[in-house]
Amino acid sequence: MKKPIPTLYEWAGGREKLEQLTERFYAKVQADEKLSEVFRHMSPAHAQHVAHFISEVFGGGALYTEGDGGSHAKMVHHHVGKMLTEELRKRWLNLLLETADEIGLANDPEFRSAFVGYLEWGSRLAIINSRLPENPIQQHEPMPKWGWGETGGPYIVE
Repeated sequence: MKKPIPTLYEWAGGREKLEQLTERFYAKVQADEKLSEVFRHMSPAHAQHVAHFISEVFGGGALYTEGDGGSHAKMVHHHVGKMLTEELRKRWLNLLLETADEIGLANDPEFRSAFVGYLEWGSRLAIINSRLPENPIQQHEPMPKWGWGETGGPYIVE
């Protein structure tokens, strides 16, 4: 009998590992000369909310939507009007990947390909959304889902 394929959430190490990743990462963000400006008004619960968002997107249950009362629209709303730059996106991405290595997040090629794919997709959408005057995502729209090879499809702003 063939073993079931684990979710990205399971493969990453679950909630505890993703919370460890975001806690350490956002501590570094606060110390970063440029990124700290973007996140200076961040809630003390921000790192945990982001861990729960990623957990849910990676197949870990409704930690963000049910546990934190979040939604895809709420997450996107945090980026609207921030005018993020490609330089900041790259800095954010590199710091997050560095942190993933430091905490021993799974680094096999298949997981890292899916993980980096999600981060690239999400961070590029964050730039697009940061330049919009209002949230393009409606409250009823579902959370994104990410797996071992799926993409989110084209992002079209109408």
